[in-house]
Amino acid sequence: MSTTPGGYLAGLFSLEGRTALVTGGSSGIGRAIAGALARAGASVVIVARKEAELVATVDELTADGCRAAWVSADLSTRTGIREAAEQAAAVFGEPDILVNSAGINLRPPLGELGEEHWDATMTVNLEAPFLLGQRFGPGMAERGFGRIIHITSQQAHRAFVQSGAYGVSKGALESLARSQAEAWSPYGVTANTLVPGFVMTPLNQRISSDPEKVTALAARTMTGRNGLAEDFAGAAVFLASASSAYVTGHSLFVDGGLSVH
Repeated sequence: MSTTPGGYLAGLFSLEGRTALVTGGSSGIGRAIAGALARAGASVVIVARKEAELVATVDELTADGCRAAWVSADLSTRTGIREAAEQAAAVFGEPDILVNSAGINLRPPLGELGEEHWDATMTVNLEAPFLLGQRFGPGMAERGFGRIIHITSQQAHRAFVQSGAYGVSKGALESLARSQAEAWSPYGVTANTLVPGFVMTPLNQRISSDPEKVTALAARTMTGRNGLAEDFAGAAVFLASASSAYVTGHSLFVDGGLSVH
């Protein structure tokens, strides 16, 4: 291993030669993670719905000298999920890194939560990560290296602000990570989750548009501020790199201490 600082850090965290698929990678936390993985050397395919956001994200990365591409897809149906997987794999090859950041945030009061809310939430937030894992996890295991990273939520651990189906989907997603870790970690594939606190992203617009709620949430952290999408860059690169080989089935809180305050 190189004794220079740059060489040592590259040995720990470089993603050169790796390929990543990031769902929800055109906005919010997913966008920050896609950018971090690309700038760490990975070839990144971003899967999301809105073409304009996809183009803007990939143009920014390619302008920085990164290798990036996009696939516009609908993850709200099994057919759409499977088509997205095949289109993404056709760009740079089978992914070594799978990041499931795409999600929807439908949270009516539980008594008003209908089957349509439940089905939509479970398909995007849970079934898509499951089906993508089934598609790519075995191949990662055969090649002897893989990284699966899910983005979950505080609602995976406690109920507040009408957790509803959203909280259930995120709790199940953390259980999925443990099941994936059990199945594939003996073959070099880790599966972990990143657990945000309150982050100022489009997904949280319902709360972020209320200054009083934003201030109150910041006061509940230990750092005194709410999260930013870029706060997830370092954690994502770590979990995607060779350095995290002995970290699996784990939920890493990136929340400014919100969960323990």
